[in-house]
Formats: sequence, structure tokens, C-alpha cells
Amino acid sequence: MKAIALFSGGLDSTLAMKLIIDQGIDVLAININTGFGSTKDRLSHMQNMCAQVGAELKIIDIQSEYLQDVLFDPKHGYGKNFNPCIDCHAKMFAVAKRIMEAEGASFLISGEVMGQRPMSQNKEAMQTVLNESNCEGLLLRPMSAKRLEPTIPEIEGWVDRERLEEIVGRSRDRQMELAREIGLEDFESPGGGCLLTDENFSKKMVDFIKYDTFEVGDIPVMKFGRHLRLPDGAKLVLGRNKEDNPHLQEIQNEKYSHLKTVGFPGPHGLLSKSASQSDKELAAKIMLTYCKTSPEESYTVSLDEQEMQASPLESKEQVQPYTIL
Repeated sequence: MKAIALFSGGLDSTLAMKLIIDQGIDVLAININTGFGSTKDRLSHMQNMCAQVGAELKIIDIQSEYLQDVLFDPKHGYGKNFNPCIDCHAKMFAVAKRIMEAEGASFLISGEVMGQRPMSQNKEAMQTVLNESNCEGLLLRPMSAKRLEPTIPEIEGWVDRERLEEIVGRSRDRQMELAREIGLEDFESPGGGCLLTDENFSKKMVDFIKYDTFEVGDIPVMKFGRHLRLPDGAKLVLGRNKEDNPHLQEIQNEKYSHLKTVGFPGPHGLLSKSASQSDKELAAKIMLTYCKTSPEESYTVSLDEQEMQASPLESKEQVQPYTIL
């Protein structure tokens, strides 16, 4: 017997897998990459969690499919920000069902806890996800199973329902108790793992789609830096710190030129290739404003290796009219 688990890397999904593995069922943990997860590389953490409970891990990339099918026209709308949670979950379960069939597995599991998240984990939303993904009866939610209708694996006796949980609501007490019982180590504190639920990230998304068609290659651009919109419509992204800069340097996106200081430290920048000359000049001034520079002096910056001279603005306050976030 084999099950496919939708695995976020968090405590709930880890415990859900353990409850099923303890009943003698092999579990393949799939982490579905929509592109909008954490800005941190969580692969080693997810591998560690799976190793502790005895599950195999596989990463499934659906970024293109997600943009095409879910993000910009969700049937069930958005949450508080740019997060189409119900449609997103339905897509993930539909993908998991495809993998279940390809792997010869018998059912699906997830770490969802009824009532934990108001939009996507209330009873109505959880049923809607089953209907939309055509997973009725196949999806077992071990953490709240005793408070939900029995699923096929429970009805058929593949899984002992009495050994599952009946957790409801936002309290983490029972999860922490289970973690202690099994000796689980290094698990993450609960928190939203999706950038689309973040108000600031959502502002950047709303601005972007006013000016451009959003593509997979644009996702990394959105994750890092200070974002600005210049008077003629060009997008400028500047690294905020030494953590941002390497990520921006690595981005290869045909929509953007790389902007950097020459001969002295400064933030790394991305600027729309379609930028007008006046936007290019303003971008250079803004970049220099975030360096140790003087408005009375001229400095060299390069835009895709072409050098230009510019001076910083008088103050950072002058940057505010162009700042998205």
C-alpha cells in the first residue's frame, strides 16, 4: 500500500505522514513548487523532515501550469491579498492525483487541519477543493480525520481511523504533543509559506500586471529587492542588502538590464530593457542615492556593461514617489 502526501515541509504535513507510515503504508511526499514559496532554499529542511519520519521526497515544478490555470483568474477568487487559496489547493490536489495514478499509489494525504486557516481550511472550502480536484474519497486528512467524513482508505480498512487525529482549530497543543512523542527535531514554527499571502508582495504583483504580462521568468525578480516604477513606465529593482544582491545578479531575464556601480560598492539593480533614456538616467540617480555618495559629485554606473555618468538625488525622500515597495 502506498500513499501520496502533499508536503509543505511544515509540522502538520510531517505529522500527517507519520500517522500513515506508522500504519505500515509507504508514503511519497511531494512538494509542489508554484514559484511563490519562501525566498529561502528549504530543500535540506524538507529532506530532513522526511528522513525523520521515513518518507521519500519528490519536488514537482508546476510554475508554468500555475500561472496559466490558477493565479490570474481563480474561479473562487482571492483571499485578503493576491492569494487564490482554494483554487491553488484544488490544483495541487489534482496534480497529486496525477502522480498517485502514475506511481500506482492508492490514496492521497495532506496535513490540513480543519479550522486552522479561515479561508482555505473551513469545512465548506475543504469540500470545494475535493470537488474541484475530483479527489472525493481519495484524500485523507489524518490530522482532522475523526471530525470529517470517512474516506475510501478508512472505509476499505487500509487505514485504521481510530489511530488518526481529531484536531480542529488554531491551537497547536496536540501537534506539539505528537512531535514530542515521536521525537521530531528541527521542525519549523507555523507560518504562512506562500508569498502571495503577503500584503507587500501582493502590491508588487498588482503593479507588475498593470504594465506587463507575467511569466515564469518574472517570479525571481519579484522575490528580492526594492521595487520602483519610473515616470515613463520602466521597472527598477535595487538590492536592499548583501542578501538581495547575489540573487539579483543571478537573474537572467530578457526583460531586464543589469545596473551596477563601477569602482565602488552599491546595490545591484535590474532595469527594464525598454526603459526610456530619461528613465535610465533617473535609475542611475536613484541607485547612487542608496550609496555613500554626494549630490555634488559625478559617479560611474554601468547598464549591461555600458557606462554612464550620474549624480545621486539630494535625498532618499525624492525616491518615494517612484517606490512600490
